[in-house]
Amino acid sequence: MELSELRKLPHLSSSSISDYVDCGLLYKFGRIDRIPRTFTADSLEYGTTMHRVLADVYQGKMINSPLELKEIIELFEYYWTVVAGDNDEIKYATDKDFETYLVAGRELLTSYYNKIPADDFRVLAIEEAFSFKLEGLDMPIIGAMDLVEEDDSGIIIITDWKTAGKAYSNDDVDKNFQLTLYQMAAQANGFADREILLRFDCLIKTKTPKFEQYYTTRSDEDILRAKKKIMQVADGISKNVFVPNDGHWKCKGCSFAEHCRNWFKEVA
Repeated sequence: MELSELRKLPHLSSSSISDYVDCGLLYKFGRIDRIPRTFTADSLEYGTTMHRVLADVYQGKMINSPLELKEIIELFEYYWTVVAGDNDEIKYATDKDFETYLVAGRELLTSYYNKIPADDFRVLAIEEAFSFKLEGLDMPIIGAMDLVEEDDSGIIIITDWKTAGKAYSNDDVDKNFQLTLYQMAAQANGFADREILLRFDCLIKTKTPKFEQYYTTRSDEDILRAKKKIMQVADGISKNVFVPNDGHWKCKGCSFAEHCRNWFKEVA
């Protein structure tokens, strides 16, 4: 089933769980009340565009027709123009606009192309939708793995593509909840008896653009911790517990800021 279809049914996902943990009101406004967002962040649309480009890059690898740098940049220019060319709903950060992202994207993808390691991994899936259930949870956990590959020894490599403003630390990668969820999904959907490596392919939007790969693994304890977290989130949602976190760093760019202020003004 396609991810768009899975989203039509009650579910949890990495992003919804993270929203709830970051701020209960963020989850409520977006996932329960379904309040339309007042704007779209430039970084979100830029990251989505990079995601589409990388999907095409690995589609080329899958069919043994690798893309050249010129083709990759042309894809980016096309996707970015379609998404942001006449989109007044995008809220740009200071000193950012359509053109600055266009230039930065070319540089970032050039860095990626020049540094991506050559490998013989076999591409098994691109943007692979998944769904699985935990015992005691009455709704599935859904999502999509950006890239699933297999090396010559049979190890499964699951990759998440990231566009970030700074490099990740080892701790960031080793504790990333989304990667843990990917491993749980893989084990629940045919790879329970396979060794799994997890990876971030990270396009880093620093002054000098760069590309980094980060590998990690998950232990049985990591999986148990994730399960406990998921069950606690589900319990809170079922009891309509939506605690605001009005001191979070994401508040500054939150599209629900006005609704949050109004919520605090309401009489209890």
